[in-house]
Amino acid sequence: MAAVKVYGMPLSSCTARVLTCLIEKGVEYELIPLNLAVGEHKQPSFLAKQPFGQIPVLEDGDLTLFESRAIAKYVAYKYKDQGTNLLRHENAKESALVVVWTEVESQQYNPPISTLVYELLIKGMYGMTTDQAVVDAQSEKLGKVLDVYEARLTENKYLAGNSYSLADQNHIPYTYFLMKTPAASLINSRPHVKAWWEEISSRPSFQKVLANAANA
Repeated sequence: MAAVKVYGMPLSSCTARVLTCLIEKGVEYELIPLNLAVGEHKQPSFLAKQPFGQIPVLEDGDLTLFESRAIAKYVAYKYKDQGTNLLRHENAKESALVVVWTEVESQQYNPPISTLVYELLIKGMYGMTTDQAVVDAQSEKLGKVLDVYEARLTENKYLAGNSYSLADQNHIPYTYFLMKTPAASLINSRPHVKAWWEEISSRPSFQKVLANAANA
C-alpha cells in the first residue's frame, strides 16, 4: 500500500494541485475518493483529519496535512532530491523567487480566477444563474494580474525564472477550468501568458491527473 494517502476528488482544483505535485516528484500515492454530494467531507471521521471539512487531506505516515498549497510545498521539500526540482532549493535567489510567485498565485491570482470559475462554470452545473456584474469585475481584476504576468513572462520562460517550479504548478488546476469558459480570452489574448500556459498544462504530470480522473 502506498505510504502517502490523499483524500479528495480526482479533478477538484485543490486535489489536482496535490496530485500533480506528487506525480512531478515521483511519489507513489493512494487516492481515497470522497463523495461530497452526500457530505462525506462533513462526517466526524473526516473532520478529525480536516476540521474545516474541505478537500484534500494528505496522510504521510503519522503526519496529516490539509490546505493544498501547504501540502504541495511539503511534498516538494520532503522529496526535494527526486523528481522535478520544484523549490529550486539549491539556489537562494531562485528559491526566494519561487516563494514570491507562489504567494502571488494565492493572494493575487486565485481570488479572481476562482470566482470566475464559480460564476462561469460551477453555477451552470447546478442550475444557478451567472452574475454578470461579478464576472465583469473579476475579469478586470484578473486582467490586471495577467498584465503583470505578461511582462514577467516576456523576460522569463517561467514565473520564478527559466525553470519550472511550484510557482507555475500551483496555477494549473484553476486555469484549466478557466480555459473552458469565455474568460479563456484573458489568457489567450496575452501571447507570453498563453505560451506559458500551454507549456505548463501539457506536462505529463497534469496530463496523468486528467487521464486518471477520466478513468475513475
